[in-house]
Amino acid sequence: MLDAKIPAGPLDQKWTYYKGHCNLVNPANKRKLEIIVIGTGLAGASAAAALGELGYKVKAFCFQDSPRRAHSIAAQGGINAAKNYQNDGDSVFRLFYDTIKGGDYRAREGNVHRLAEVSGNIIDQCVAQGVPFAREYGGLLSNRSFGGTQVQRTFYAAGQTGQQLLIGAYQALERQVALGNVKQYSRHEMLEIVMVDGKARGIIARDLVTGKLERHFGHAVLLCSGGYGNVFYLSTNAMGSNVTAAWKAHRKGAYFANPCFTQIHPTCIPVSGDHQSKLTLMSESLRNDGRIWVPKKKDDNRKAVDIPEEERDYYLERRYPAFGNLVPRDVASRAAKERCDAGYGVGTSKQAVYLDYANAIQRYGEIEANKQGLHASAEEITKLGKAVVKEKYGNLFDMYEKITGENPYETPMRIYPAVHYTMGGLWVDYELMTTVPGLYSLGEANFSDHGANRLGASALMQGLADGYFVIPYTMGNYLAADIATKPISLDHPAFVEAEKSVSDRINQLMNIKGTKTVESFHKRLGLIMWDKCGMARNAKGLQEAITQIQQLKKEFWSDVRIPGAINEMNPELDKANRVADFLELGELMCIDALNRNESCGGHFREESQTEEGEAKRDDANFSYVAAWEYKGDHNWQMHKEDLKFEVAKPTQRSYK
Repeated sequence: MLDAKIPAGPLDQKWTYYKGHCNLVNPANKRKLEIIVIGTGLAGASAAAALGELGYKVKAFCFQDSPRRAHSIAAQGGINAAKNYQNDGDSVFRLFYDTIKGGDYRAREGNVHRLAEVSGNIIDQCVAQGVPFAREYGGLLSNRSFGGTQVQRTFYAAGQTGQQLLIGAYQALERQVALGNVKQYSRHEMLEIVMVDGKARGIIARDLVTGKLERHFGHAVLLCSGGYGNVFYLSTNAMGSNVTAAWKAHRKGAYFANPCFTQIHPTCIPVSGDHQSKLTLMSESLRNDGRIWVPKKKDDNRKAVDIPEEERDYYLERRYPAFGNLVPRDVASRAAKERCDAGYGVGTSKQAVYLDYANAIQRYGEIEANKQGLHASAEEITKLGKAVVKEKYGNLFDMYEKITGENPYETPMRIYPAVHYTMGGLWVDYELMTTVPGLYSLGEANFSDHGANRLGASALMQGLADGYFVIPYTMGNYLAADIATKPISLDHPAFVEAEKSVSDRINQLMNIKGTKTVESFHKRLGLIMWDKCGMARNAKGLQEAITQIQQLKKEFWSDVRIPGAINEMNPELDKANRVADFLELGELMCIDALNRNESCGGHFREESQTEEGEAKRDDANFSYVAAWEYKGDHNWQMHKEDLKFEVAKPTQRSYK
């Protein structure tokens, strides 16, 4: 069994005990230690900034042209924290419990409670950095609701919270760059982990502008490279988002945990055709005030505004009265799919449902009229209500109109679920260390905090918690025994061998000289994954997918065509490297999904559902983290970490 190294003692005292007893590195010794950080999103930028401020020598790598282009900017709706500003009953315990329950009891209690504990510190940190959170009339920070909760704990900056938080972390990072504590490497992609005496001691990176391979030493390596949703090709992720950094670590001995746990986000702009390369998210925050519905009549082709109230099915409110439109993402996504599959979908594709703001505009308009003491007409009330909605969600509405050509203030938005976040990732212990000593994984790149389904507004919380408040302690505990280790020469055989393996693979790819584009293979992989390992999975489909992916991989390595040369800027080569890793990951995801013969969170096995079509867990047989060890081509061995629930006892999830 895997040892998660969770401290002893009561759940609410574990982190306090750890911090009081872990080993420390004194300031003079910190200056002797070098740390490599891969990725500069919220987890990477906050970790690099925090460690640089502590005095470590940090190298931060990103494949974008600036750390500010990390995909964290795309997060829209908010960040959770147990501040209880609304005085509505929130607490650290309630945030912990909602997160465990929202993840369908497949997350580790110790990590989740720590996340809830430090959540308040994150808000204080970001306010001090100048992040422009929305505020109430009296000056207090404003909160709104997100799915899976009955309190308002989500802090936000209109519909661009991720961007504003990243700018805060970026400022902190750039300050350390200016002071010389952090060295920034943009347009660099990590292509291999260097191991010396069983420990991670560096990386091989490729300069994406010149094509040159570089060797970099570090006493420890932090992977903060995000999730792998782009294995599905169409997702809400940026097109550059990939699994390569984590996959290289996996092939070097880092176990990959729960790879099949994929989050499908319920509020995305539907697919419009084969030409699309990515999907656009409409923030979950829109479910705060928007009402989701479909016509009560099948194949109803009337415009939404022409369908009277009594002929509308507000199906989430009908099925889940306690939570209504704010059920967790996995529940809302499956409910939308069920309605569309049953013939009630809307739009030309019939693969969409309505998200309607008419009621919210009316409600806010009446409140505003009362505040101003107006005897307003219906037209004036609508105008006042639109102004309030614009202030709260305006940039999201603008984005929707630009993409669809429809005005969401006048007609309901059309939405449909799409791949968004991945709860699986590299297995880490309580200290965020992988099974490779000296190799850590933070944020979405690890598996640790969300179980089988992530509640909305928890991704930003985890990324910043890991970077600002967890890794400075846990890394010190490891590096305290490493202060006598001198920097290892870049001519060390391990570096030479690692660089050669990267070079050989690149040459192999370039020499295939086949007939098909990298993109065509990625699209075909995505289609297999979405059809067989998407919102619903079954044994037959997963077995077919494994065979199809193996065949696709064989075809890729014999018939892909990559134009250009190696020693130059070559985006197709970069993409080929990433798609080759996605092909291997896709196979493992299907193996993991086939092995987990239960439904939980975002993993919905058709063979395991209640009479009402809800996910049916099997706690007796599957209450564990599945951590897969790479054993060679098409070959993995599963290791289990049993999940023990001392406080949040597993029950069948109900949001009714």
